[in-house]
Amino acid sequence: MTLQSNSTTKSNLTSSVETAASQAGLVVVSASEGSDFHGQPTAVFQLGLPHAEAGHTLRLELGEGFEFDKPELLPSMTAHLAAQAKRLRNPRPECYVTMAGLPIAFGQFQWPAHRSTSGADTYIVHGEMHLADGGTHNLHAKLAASVTLTFAEIVPAMEQPFAESFVYNAVRKTVDYGQLEFVKSGNRQPVPVTTRYYSRWKKRFLFTETTDAERLDYLLRKVYWLSGALGESKPVWIADPRDAQYLNTTEAELLRMAGHESGEGLMTLDGEFAAATPALLARAAEYQAKLEAALNFTKPQFNESMRSGHANM
Repeated sequence: MTLQSNSTTKSNLTSSVETAASQAGLVVVSASEGSDFHGQPTAVFQLGLPHAEAGHTLRLELGEGFEFDKPELLPSMTAHLAAQAKRLRNPRPECYVTMAGLPIAFGQFQWPAHRSTSGADTYIVHGEMHLADGGTHNLHAKLAASVTLTFAEIVPAMEQPFAESFVYNAVRKTVDYGQLEFVKSGNRQPVPVTTRYYSRWKKRFLFTETTDAERLDYLLRKVYWLSGALGESKPVWIADPRDAQYLNTTEAELLRMAGHESGEGLMTLDGEFAAATPALLARAAEYQAKLEAALNFTKPQFNESMRSGHANM
């Protein structure tokens, strides 16, 4: 491809992103060139809300030659940007909560996913997850999410708008299993993303079977951490489809349950957004204890019987 055609492709992609972002109520704050795992150029956009405070953006990275405005791709891209517009109204739009009660922040993901260089039949995407409890400990995990080829066939493309949600939820699920450790430094930790997270019969993703009580507890943890502890009691988006996918429920059900907790005085509800109340913030010790227990669960446990030499080899 010539230099001129490269420039034309980049210009066309930028124009397409600006148009799609505008339709979702977003603005392109900046556009720059990045590189993927193999050093090939990517297009990096910082998306924000009109008149939002500086730095309050979410990153969108696409392969430079990617054409998302094809009929089979545009609906997913449109849905992704519409969700990002609502997510950007959160005080910390990069933050999520796990079922066990760990507030985490995702970042440094390198899109699009690339084919494994080790010969495995997988796509790989690298990123990071930080413990986002407001502390200065820098506890984090470097991640290598490995998506099987059969799983990758489910989605239209292994680009960020189409794969980010299930990769993030696979990371959360792996944390729930206690298979990712938060450290101050360390190597990349694997996150397997397989068809166990998808039902071909139901044609939908399946991550965590939850009861109403468990979903209520999750919503309270989310609002406590993301609105109360980290967000100065500003509202957070309750009807996030990523949470609905993670909890195996619907956005409508999450809103219904939030309405119940609003009636109990633990959060205030305004449309699809909820904010922590003083009554919820008064439970700080409870949520801190859950965080510590969840964090300890992710740490390798030493087998005391081996210390005395009782190893069954």
